[in-house]
Amino acid sequence: MKAKEIHELSAEDLQAKLKDARAELFNLRFQMATSQLDNTARLGQVKTDIARIQTEMRARELKALN
Repeated sequence: MKAKEIHELSAEDLQAKLKDARAELFNLRFQMATSQLDNTARLGQVKTDIARIQTEMRARELKALN
């Protein structure tokens, strides 16, 4: 997910995307532990998406305070 796409999402959509990404990360970790994960690079991608979403949420929170 690109940063530009994240900027365009509403607060509710960000929450939903964050929840989905965390669930996917859990499933990927479970697959990796059981040696069923084919694309290990996906772990990094999902972690990056989670970080981008959290960064955008925090930026909006700080903007609302000012």
